[in-house]
Amino acid sequence: MGDVVQMHFTTVDYVIFALLLVASAGIGLFHAFTGGRQRTTQEFLLADRSMSCLPVSLSLLATFQSAVAILGAPSEVYTFGTQYWFLGCSYFLGLLIPAHVFIPVFYRLRLSSAYEYLELRFNKTVRILGTVTFIFQMVIYMGVVLYAPALALNAVTGFDLWGAVLAMGLVCTLYTALGGLKAVIWTDVFQTVVMFAGQLAVIVVGASQAGGMAEVWRKATNGSRIASLDLNPDPTERHTFWTLGVGGIFLMLALYGVNQAQVQRYLSARTEREAVMSCYVVFPCQQIVLCLGCLMGLVMYARYGEDSPLDKGYVKTNDQMVLYFVMDVFKDLPGLPGLFVACLFSGALSTISSAFNSLATVTMEDLIKPYFPNMTESKATLLSKGLALAYGLVCLAMAYLASLMGSVLQAAFSIFGMVGGPLLGVFCLGLFFPWANSCGAVVGLISGLAMAFWIGIGNFVMRMNANSLPPANTSAPLFFGNMTTAVMTTLASTTKPRPTGVDALYSLSYMWYSAHNSTTVVVVGLLVSLLTGPMKEEDLTPGTVYPVMGNLLFFLPQRYKEKLCCITPLGQKVKTYQMAKKESNGLTYPKEQIITEDKEVDESEKMKEKKIDAGGGEDTVAHTVQETAL
Repeated sequence: MGDVVQMHFTTVDYVIFALLLVASAGIGLFHAFTGGRQRTTQEFLLADRSMSCLPVSLSLLATFQSAVAILGAPSEVYTFGTQYWFLGCSYFLGLLIPAHVFIPVFYRLRLSSAYEYLELRFNKTVRILGTVTFIFQMVIYMGVVLYAPALALNAVTGFDLWGAVLAMGLVCTLYTALGGLKAVIWTDVFQTVVMFAGQLAVIVVGASQAGGMAEVWRKATNGSRIASLDLNPDPTERHTFWTLGVGGIFLMLALYGVNQAQVQRYLSARTEREAVMSCYVVFPCQQIVLCLGCLMGLVMYARYGEDSPLDKGYVKTNDQMVLYFVMDVFKDLPGLPGLFVACLFSGALSTISSAFNSLATVTMEDLIKPYFPNMTESKATLLSKGLALAYGLVCLAMAYLASLMGSVLQAAFSIFGMVGGPLLGVFCLGLFFPWANSCGAVVGLISGLAMAFWIGIGNFVMRMNANSLPPANTSAPLFFGNMTTAVMTTLASTTKPRPTGVDALYSLSYMWYSAHNSTTVVVVGLLVSLLTGPMKEEDLTPGTVYPVMGNLLFFLPQRYKEKLCCITPLGQKVKTYQMAKKESNGLTYPKEQIITEDKEVDESEKMKEKKIDAGGGEDTVAHTVQETAL
């Protein structure tokens, strides 16, 4: 087997790549010196709550459409077929639930950090636990996101590894620290466009070289890469309809419902309606992105068939395969490889810039402001910028650590599932179960994290052991501890016994991590809450519980509902509370504005209610009107 084949960039490619970095930095500097010049924390961290729906939705899309996904999805489809596409089914609920459950609650409480909610609903301990967990999750993830594309690029084109990491890290830190959330959102919009352009170029050129889209499809069908609906209910199977379509929902909720990087986008929207709309706009965009990834995998298959560049030894890992393919397709077209690499790095930049900004917000709002309540606005803003800068440097350190870790897509997703799951669990515990108390939340979160790491580490150790065994009679490489499809089919009939006992738990598909861990938190949290004395309705901060139980038990008479403690509506009681909170938070909103906003909300809710009652769908505010009538 030859060494990794290197194809080199032309000058044009370097120019295009440099242009991307310059444009991103330019947008950042533009926002640093225009508008309010980022003088207040409100503007630096929340873009003055003035963003409209389109930039917010593209930014939501870009944040988790990272370089990891651009490299991971096509090689996944190339290796295992289009089963991965069923992830798209989970987007539907995974975006509807945040739009109608999480956004209304967070937006009406006028939060700056999602974890502020945990203090309002439980107490300070839960908030700090949540914050620390989030910081841990994001810092690790940033390292993976920054390092992965640079590594692949280095292997395939000989592009200087740490040069790429430093260029990205520093440019990103620069525009995030200077331009605040506005800069992050607008650079995200620009980077999303670049990403689409890069992927489309590859698909169009690749398909035309392979003899057209119909030919690509025919080859893929012959190679049995077009997967049918796999309804195998076994949760240890890596990708089936259930793991992707149902397990994926929890992954999406952890990302789009409670992750600070995303919540911050919703909160930066002008009105609640814009925030909900941005969620709806993300949906078709996500489907397009997913389809582009899958199509790219199929075009790769049409070009290489079963003898992948990986088997031939041209590249060493799956992450490099896509880049090798791009360089191969574009070898006579100078400038286009540069475009794709720009597309790749846009993915990474948009993700890490959001991470820096959200980490700065969380650190500021949750760990610093509560202890220094009388800090001046200018000092706070300066400190926020300093934090964004500091996290930028931490990220570079993490990228170095990531260079010591294993394969990428699964690592990133596993971290997200491992840590995102328990966090989602705590938020669900607070939002849906009025009787959950802070003791339950703390014990629940800790047990959820313990469970997550136990399974995560157990799985890792198990894979390492599997890899150190002599491979079964085949030359195919091991991939994520799952052998390539061809091998899997031959082995399935002969050697692979069903894992039992604790091994079955370790071999849980990584798509289920989020669901399993968040369920653990909710179950443990409820048990502990019931043992230590459940919360009474009068102790709840109004507006922190989403009346899902009330909506489900709509047929019960009022007095039973009060006994079950599930009638706190969202819209009505929040007003007085907001006014009280306004002063303590240092956010000055004219009182009229809050009230009129609430009226608008109520009007739109009533409208929605009429519509929904006619359609018999789910209802967000079953009792707002009831409550006012009372």
